[in-house]
Amino acid sequence: MIKRTLGAALAAAVLAFTAPAAEAADYAIDSAHSFVQFKISHVGVSWMIGTFEKVSGSFAYDSEAGPEAQSITVEIDTASVDTNHAERDKHLRSSDFLSVDEFPTATFVSTGYEGDAEGGVMTGDLSLHGVTRPVAIAVKRVGEGKDPWGGYRAGFEGSVTIARKDYGMGYNLGPAAESMELSLFIEGVRK
Repeated sequence: MIKRTLGAALAAAVLAFTAPAAEAADYAIDSAHSFVQFKISHVGVSWMIGTFEKVSGSFAYDSEAGPEAQSITVEIDTASVDTNHAERDKHLRSSDFLSVDEFPTATFVSTGYEGDAEGGVMTGDLSLHGVTRPVAIAVKRVGEGKDPWGGYRAGFEGSVTIARKDYGMGYNLGPAAESMELSLFIEGVRK
């Protein structure tokens, strides 16, 4: 009897350690409900806020899965920059800043996550203006659940501060504007 119980327990332990880890569900980023904003000092006295109107991508998420199962890829159409001022937006699209003709897309591709289902730090590679650098984005789950159209959604927010010169954008805006904050508000629909 003891032999049979010990054998069953050992078999269960082996199965538990060899079973595949829980896989996260795949989500398509809902472009109509996802936003990437940036905030930068305006001559040290106020803020200039801008948005990229076209955001797409996908992510894997499951509140029951471990950190290794969480990932995201975000694609940003750089020409979709909007600061509520047409002339400034034209300048931002130029070679002084985003060089949208040469670099039409900015991306963030995650490489790891530390945290739980509520939030943590998502590490990854941010590619902007032809330069790719590692960043760590503080993220927080906003919510998840069924939507009125029969789908299932999950939403997150995150932010990171970057130095413009690290991405080859050294146009002089004064010392207060050397860095800028990027904020991501991402909502996805489970596939």
